[in-house]
Amino acid sequence: MRQPLFVATALGTVLQLIMVVWGHSDPSVAALFAVGGMAVSLLAGLVYALMARTGMGSSAFGGALAGGACALIGIAVSLALGDVEPVLLALGTASSAVTGAVGGLVGALFGRRTARA
Repeated sequence: MRQPLFVATALGTVLQLIMVVWGHSDPSVAALFAVGGMAVSLLAGLVYALMARTGMGSSAFGGALAGGACALIGIAVSLALGDVEPVLLALGTASSAVTGAVGGLVGALFGRRTARA
């Protein structure tokens, strides 16, 4: 399931980078980094699960990988720009991986539901 993981991670990374670059120059966007970043990771996990069409465990794991990876890249860029503290690299990546796993679970449940209809 490399293609779904690549697509979900790439999509999440692009969205994270848009938010980080925009937030670097707009404090109102920067104030939403935590919520926005986790929302992007949730979406990455959801996309992974819907594309991969695997079981709940695999969807959660792939969603965690996609959500955590895109957050790690976004937070690293934000750190390089001086917009966040270094501790957020670990905390933000971990929380986004959990959020990505939730997105993966939701995607797996939604995929199961639509397959029955």
